[in-house]
Amino acid sequence: MAEPSEARTGPTGSDTGAPRDRGEKLTARGDERKALILDTALRLFERDGYEKTTMRAIAREAGVSVGNAYYYFDSKDHLIQAFYDEVSDHHIVRALTSMRPHRDLGARLAADLHAWIDVAEPYRAFATQFVKNAVDPNSPLSPFSPESKPTRDKVIEVHRRVVLGSNAKIDPEIAESLPDLLWMHHMGIVLFWVYDRSPDARRTRELVDRTAPMVARVIRLSRFKMVRPLFREADKLIRDFLLPGDEPADRG
Repeated sequence: MAEPSEARTGPTGSDTGAPRDRGEKLTARGDERKALILDTALRLFERDGYEKTTMRAIAREAGVSVGNAYYYFDSKDHLIQAFYDEVSDHHIVRALTSMRPHRDLGARLAADLHAWIDVAEPYRAFATQFVKNAVDPNSPLSPFSPESKPTRDKVIEVHRRVVLGSNAKIDPEIAESLPDLLWMHHMGIVLFWVYDRSPDARRTRELVDRTAPMVARVIRLSRFKMVRPLFREADKLIRDFLLPGDEPADRG
């Protein structure tokens, strides 16, 4: 008869018995509960509005205690950040798959943006609720906020893959900053999508199909020596005034 320790331990010394199973079940149960709370919150935000929805109401609707809701999410803002993160994760997977057959920069950019629309479209009905908070420069829900940086960095990394996987010849100095600039283009598409009321975001998709090749053509011009200084100056302007980060030092 095996000793108790042998019954719980596999040939590599890893725990293979009941304690690990219980841990896995607890983790799975926790993930399910966290997803339930998030899904419930999104449903209430759509039905009652972001401001009127409380953590207590979310907990009651989800069938969990208020303490349990706060265990997984410190606040409503953290719920929205979790939603942003989840959308970004799904966007990354879909975008990388959609871009794979393409080498043309415009086609890759369009595939990336269509992938985002595909993932976000089911939530368009209450997107305006988030915009009201996102336009507040002091809100952690702003795409420019420090709290949004992890999600923002994920999206920028996808844009980096858009550029690196293409066959476009681009000035190396411009190529380094392109993912950030493409993120700004992405934000413009997102804003248009929020106010688009066409079925399946048809007009937003048309905007993507028309602007992606234009953006790609403009980027390709960066390899010409004559226009390169203009690109660098435009890049500096965007970085100084539009992209998130520390404000330039006062030169006065």
